[in-house]
Amino acid sequence: MSAFAKFLKWIFWLILLPVVLLGLYTWASLSWVYSDGERIGYVQKLSHKGWVCKTWEGELVLVTVPGTQAEKFYFTVRDPAVISQVNQLAGERVRVMYKEHKGVPSTCFGETSHYVYAVEEVEED
Repeated sequence: MSAFAKFLKWIFWLILLPVVLLGLYTWASLSWVYSDGERIGYVQKLSHKGWVCKTWEGELVLVTVPGTQAEKFYFTVRDPAVISQVNQLAGERVRVMYKEHKGVPSTCFGETSHYVYAVEEVEED
């Protein structure tokens, strides 16, 4: 094997190994759930944003007691069926179920670590 062929083989592994490791890390961070839960509030915003990777980002206003300062819960939606449900329930009191994925290496998968997988309307008593 020539010196040039050895050099190309070395460069190939130098580039391939980090790409494979990054791919495995990304897969693991999107597969492993750090926490899950649900929040109840009013969807204030849902927008499709991003320069290269377009993601659906939302804002849920959490109101505990009338007259108190509202807290915002920022979330990402990846499922098109859930996106349409969120749009249909805009302005209504909803419960969003989410899974939190820590350490996702790029905003191409979402700007937040909270990924909403289901939404339902909360009936007022």
